[in-house]
Amino acid sequence: MSYKYFSIRNNKEWNTYIDRSLIHEVFHTWYYHSLNKEGEPVLFVYEENDLFIALPVIKRKIENSTFFDMTSVYGYCGPISNINLLDISALVTTRFKKAFVSFMKEENSVCIFSRLHPFLNQHNILGSIGGLKENGTTLYMDLSMAVEDQRSRYDKRLSRQIRKMREKGYLIKELNTLEGIKSFIDMYYKNMDRVNASPNYYFDEQYFANLLSMEGFDNKLILIYDGPVLICGALILLSGSIIRNHLSATSPDYLKESPSKLLTDEISMIGRRLGKKIFHLGGGVGGKEDSLFMFKRYFTDLQVKDQIWCYINDHVAYNELVLKADVDANVEPNYFPSYRQPKRKTQAQISNIVTTNV
Repeated sequence: MSYKYFSIRNNKEWNTYIDRSLIHEVFHTWYYHSLNKEGEPVLFVYEENDLFIALPVIKRKIENSTFFDMTSVYGYCGPISNINLLDISALVTTRFKKAFVSFMKEENSVCIFSRLHPFLNQHNILGSIGGLKENGTTLYMDLSMAVEDQRSRYDKRLSRQIRKMREKGYLIKELNTLEGIKSFIDMYYKNMDRVNASPNYYFDEQYFANLLSMEGFDNKLILIYDGPVLICGALILLSGSIIRNHLSATSPDYLKESPSKLLTDEISMIGRRLGKKIFHLGGGVGGKEDSLFMFKRYFTDLQVKDQIWCYINDHVAYNELVLKADVDANVEPNYFPSYRQPKRKTQAQISNIVTTNV
């Protein structure tokens, strides 16, 4: 049986495969990849007969070397196909591995890191290649259950706090205007300053505007006001049956009030109105059961395993790069690739920046 593989670097052909896939998200599109400033967007495609497997990546130059590496965009990406990944046979995954290894050699890429999508069973085809690692668990709400059942899973104290905030008459708006974006960004940057975030989490105004105007997707900016004062907000992404809080922020003056609790409940209601089945809350920073994880845990006990993919294609080159970078592997032993380990010890909190006063 013959097969082929190739790379795609243009918008039209890229999205032709994405549109043909059984399931995909915002994170898989060429447009979302084009917002990334780390490197060059590339779509690896493996095909045989009527089957294809597509894997979007960002190809990055490795400083002071002739090599490249690959990474995933910020979010949940990984491979997709035009059939259920669980239905792909072991024989096909073996040929997929052979093709992908050849692709990485042709691209002169040493390794790849990717966050994986927790609901797409991507382990079925990546397991044969190697490099899969457990990354804790990720939490979600089942929006197909009755709303009363959903809220019955909330921490009792949390339920009271949300009820009191709704009684206060906070105004919840969908405001995708330039004025709304600017107000949200100002609050978001203050949150990033507060947690000492790394520079790559300071997305510019155009990044937010582009996500909110994405063709084929109805992403939203949800803002909460106390009178005229903006106190909390989130940019939410909508894909297929899933809704998620992509980036959020709370006014420093309202951290004790914690309106992010009301915001989280409201996003679940928006998801229901739009017919979504899953509100994906995510997990803790780096897969840990930290304060961010526990905040989300107050809303639901539903969770699935989270995985990342850390595959080294050229061990000799990889080890040479680690030695050349002279990094202290003991500072962040799980950081991948190790040679890109930042000098600063403080890592950014990603996704929802929230308070945990429950």
